[in-house]
Amino acid sequence: MASTKKVAVVTGSNKGIGFAIVRALCKQFDGDVFLTARSEERGQEAMKALQAEGLNPKFHQLDIDDKSSIDRLHDFLKEQYGGLDVLVNNAGIAFKQSSTAPFSEQATVTINTNFTSTVNVCNKLFPLLRPHARVSNVSSFVSNMGIKKCSKEIQARFKDPALTIEGLQQLMNEFVSLAQTDSHQAAGWPDSAYGVSKIGVTVMSMVQQRQLDAAKKDDIIVNACCPGYVDTDMTSHKGKKTIDQGAETPVMAALIPANAASPRGQFLSEKKVEVWG
Repeated sequence: MASTKKVAVVTGSNKGIGFAIVRALCKQFDGDVFLTARSEERGQEAMKALQAEGLNPKFHQLDIDDKSSIDRLHDFLKEQYGGLDVLVNNAGIAFKQSSTAPFSEQATVTINTNFTSTVNVCNKLFPLLRPHARVSNVSSFVSNMGIKKCSKEIQARFKDPALTIEGLQQLMNEFVSLAQTDSHQAAGWPDSAYGVSKIGVTVMSMVQQRQLDAAKKDDIIVNACCPGYVDTDMTSHKGKKTIDQGAETPVMAALIPANAASPRGQFLSEKKVEVWG
C-alpha cells in the first residue's frame, strides 16, 4: 500500500546545487527527500556524505536523458507514495567556454538535456502532483540576458500568452536547426546554447502554470528560479556563492506555503520575483 508520507524529488542532485537542495530539504521539508543521480555509485556516495551529517535522504536512480529511467521513477513514486509533493528540476549541463565542440553540437546536446529532457520529466511526473504540490525549475540569470538578446519577433513568440509546451518545443527546435548551419544569430537568436536552453526552462515554467491554472489544479505552483553564480563544477568553480547559498532560492520555490497567491509562474532570483525579459 502506498505511503501517505509527503515526498520530494530533486533531479541531478549527487553534487553541486542539487546536492545542497537535498541537504536543505532534508532539514526543512516534512517528508521523504529523494536524491537522484545518473550513476548509482555516485548517488550512494552523495547519500553517505549527507548521512554523515545526520540527515536521512533516500535515493533513486534517474537519468533525465533516458525516458525509461524517468518511467521507472514515475512507477516507483506512484506505487510507494501514490503521488508527488515537490519536484525540483535541477539536472542540467553546460559546455565549458574552453570547449572545442562545434556550436551545432553544443546546441543539440544542451537543448536536449536542459530543456527537452526536463519537459519529459514534467510530462511524466506532473500527473502525480498532489494538491498544494510545488515545482521548482532551476533556470539561470543567463535566461534573462538571453531573452534580451533575441530579436523582437522571437521575444514576442516566447512571451505569447497563448504559447503551449508544444509551441515552445518548436521554438527550441528552430534554434537547434539554425545552429546546425551557424545561421542562428542572423535569424535573431543569441550565441549561447546554454542561455537559450534556460530561456526554454523559464518560459516552460510560465506556460506550465498557465496550463495548471486553466485545468483548475488545486494550488499547484510552478516557478523558475536562478540560484546565482555558484562555485560548482559547472562554473569551473569561479562562482562566488557556496552551493548552500545557491540552493536558497530553489528551496524557497519548493516550499511556498499552501494557498499562496504569489509567486506563481514567475522567475525568482535572490528569493524574490524578478522582472523577466
